[in-house]
Amino acid sequence: MNRTAIHARPAPAGRIAYVDGRYLPHGSATVHVEDRGLQFADSIYEVCAVLDGRLMDEEGHLDRLERSLAALDMKMPLARAPLRIVMREMIRRNRMRDGLLYLQVTRGAHRRDHPFPKTYRSTLIMTSRSVNMAAVEKRRTDGIAVVTLPDIRWGRCDIKATGLLPNVMAKSQARKLGAFEAWLVDRDNFITEGTSTNAWIVTGEGVLVTRKLSHNILAGVTRLGVLASLAQEGFNAIEERAFTVEEAYAAREAFMTSASGGVIPVVSIDGQIIGDGSPGTATKRIHALYSQFARAAAGASRRTAASA
Repeated sequence: MNRTAIHARPAPAGRIAYVDGRYLPHGSATVHVEDRGLQFADSIYEVCAVLDGRLMDEEGHLDRLERSLAALDMKMPLARAPLRIVMREMIRRNRMRDGLLYLQVTRGAHRRDHPFPKTYRSTLIMTSRSVNMAAVEKRRTDGIAVVTLPDIRWGRCDIKATGLLPNVMAKSQARKLGAFEAWLVDRDNFITEGTSTNAWIVTGEGVLVTRKLSHNILAGVTRLGVLASLAQEGFNAIEERAFTVEEAYAAREAFMTSASGGVIPVVSIDGQIIGDGSPGTATKRIHALYSQFARAAAGASRRTAASA
């Protein structure tokens, strides 16, 4: 096979990426072959939703980015003010109205060796893509199916690192089984979270349950926004605790949260119908409250960035 054929895979047309201070056509954006993000997954990432051209939950994502970097003894590549400028420039250059903005920070290029290098220069990468909002809204209207699979991930799932192979394997298995998402189950038969989502149920008594934050799950930014929007509404029938697979089967309602989808109803788990098999009233109300809360926060964040 000739060299030209090896590199003939088409890149997404018209998209702009950012790599270390340079805005580049998507197909021309590269990192060093010995970048530690590539060789060791020694890197952190964030995914921010963009709706109507505005970043959703921006402060929460930047807070978590800083926490994850600190957990790996890694520095922020830019201060928040210039980082916000780059994020908005990416939205502008890609003419993005509804989509996702992806950020990744690696420990940079260094001679391959397992220990963290004493000195390094971080690599900052950003990409973006539009999202088919009609497909998202269809999932919200119809609900989605979930399967449960063993949680085989590492012990620091609270760090948003790029080493996602167990998540990828579980998500791929879920799709093979005809489900949209997999909820992961620990050794004690408790659900931790989804491969890229946080898991929630509404009990028969109307109590909202989601797993308490720990090293076992990611502190979802949308999860935090849902809790904040409910607190603002004065809703306090919430328990942050582990729940079993059997509790999930018996739930009145279930849903998942993520930056890419917001609040999405779950209508079946392992083929077991949840409630009456359609999105429940509580889930719909929670989505409405969160959406209103997030959009208001996005407006405030845009004003802050403009005045910085």
